Amino acid sequence: MTTAVRNTRLEKRFEKWDVDGNGMIERSDLESEAQRIVAAFGESPQSPNGRAVVDSFRYTFDYLAEKAGVGPNGSLNQDQFLQVIEREVFAGGDAGFGRVVRPMIQAILNLCDTDGDGEVSEAEFGKWLKAVGVEPSRAREAFQQIDADGSGHLSVEELVQAVKAYHFGTLEAELLG
Repeated sequence: MTTAVRNTRLEKRFEKWDVDGNGMIERSDLESEAQRIVAAFGESPQSPNGRAVVDSFRYTFDYLAEKAGVGPNGSLNQDQFLQVIEREVFAGGDAGFGRVVRPMIQAILNLCDTDGDGEVSEAEFGKWLKAVGVEPSRAREAFQQIDADGSGHLSVEELVQAVKAYHFGTLEAELLG
């Protein structure tokens, strides 16, 4: 995968997280995305699962902001965001994704897992992607591409690997809307 593809996808991620469109990502931007996901499942941000999702997005922002040198009350411009993701997530390989991406995915999986089986069904996955702006037909396609073992359910590991593959350009499934 080329750096250009990776950067294009990260730029799209930046735009999605820059909720207010001011060219900066603040903690409140990530909190807004978390709250949209929580609301899509009819959950309160104060419920245990809702709070876990919001907290995981806060943790991600705080971690990236600290590593970028702006602190949790600061903001990241697009260049800072690209640099800190490259250094802390991509260069870290599985460990980087595990440290930064996995907590969010685990919290979202716990929220989405409405039947309590520890995995995400196609319907649950569709609700999640709809909350972040992916069309239902695209969500179905993405699910089928990610469900590598054909089980009809996605584990947290499959989801982490899918996000990694998407950002490294080896998965074309739409995950950002």
